[in-house]
Amino acid sequence: MSNWLISIEGTDTGRHAALVLALMAAALHALFGALQKGRHDPWLARAAIDLCYGLIALPFALFVVPWPEAHMWPIFAGAFVIHAFYKVLQAMTYTRGAYTVVYPVVRGTGPLFTVAAAGLVFGERYAPVQWAGVAMLTSGILGLSAHNLLHLSHGRNTLKPALGFAVATGALVAAYTTYDAWGIRATADPFTFLAWFFLIDAVFIPTLNARRLLGLERAEIAPLFRRGVLGALVAFCSFGAIMLATRLDRVGEAAVLRETSTVFAALIGWLVLGEKVGRVPAALMALIAAGAVVMEWGG
Repeated sequence: MSNWLISIEGTDTGRHAALVLALMAAALHALFGALQKGRHDPWLARAAIDLCYGLIALPFALFVVPWPEAHMWPIFAGAFVIHAFYKVLQAMTYTRGAYTVVYPVVRGTGPLFTVAAAGLVFGERYAPVQWAGVAMLTSGILGLSAHNLLHLSHGRNTLKPALGFAVATGALVAAYTTYDAWGIRATADPFTFLAWFFLIDAVFIPTLNARRLLGLERAEIAPLFRRGVLGALVAFCSFGAIMLATRLDRVGEAAVLRETSTVFAALIGWLVLGEKVGRVPAALMALIAAGAVVMEWGG
């Protein structure tokens, strides 16, 4: 698999594969966000997810993938720091604001920051029509947040700091997307980066919440860790897909396509949970999808 992926980098086949991977990451990321915001406290939910994916990644890192090159250890250290800040900001966002309001803000600000960062780090350049696509997608996502805010029935007293944290989290999304794209390109085998990333990334949040995890009632443990295992599997597929997409094709385009996760989140609510989708949200979702198409094909 590694040899095949490396062989299609920079080719039309690689570009098409990156498109599929980025859209898959978007669908799975919507599910991942809902898992973290669901029944349990976001801090505990994230701790369970991280602990589970660290345990799953351990044998792969030690016995399956090639050992990391020496220059990769400082890169892993940087990724650990960036993701630690991101997770803290994300949890602070989710504990203060309604998910339907703050999630679109996080995902809406991320593409703008990421496309700009990709230009600085990787020298990626985009046509004016592609920037128009980014603007369409971002406007649609933030429009969904504004629409949900107008219909919010509770939680307004903490909304102002929540929105501030959401924008900051969006900036960290751009930071880790750009940094990790650089990291996965720096190693010979992309799966080496992914296995060791998940192993190292699993340390911070469980350690931060170790006392709370140890103090859980017996009846709480099984539901929390069922969510943790499911979240871990979703994280492997979602993060792994977007990272492979950034290695195969341009970082900015992959990041923009991932943010169609807002559309997938709404579709899941409609098709699976039976939630109604009004005309305004439907129009905004169409704008998001159109923006992604314009960004992808405008180049």
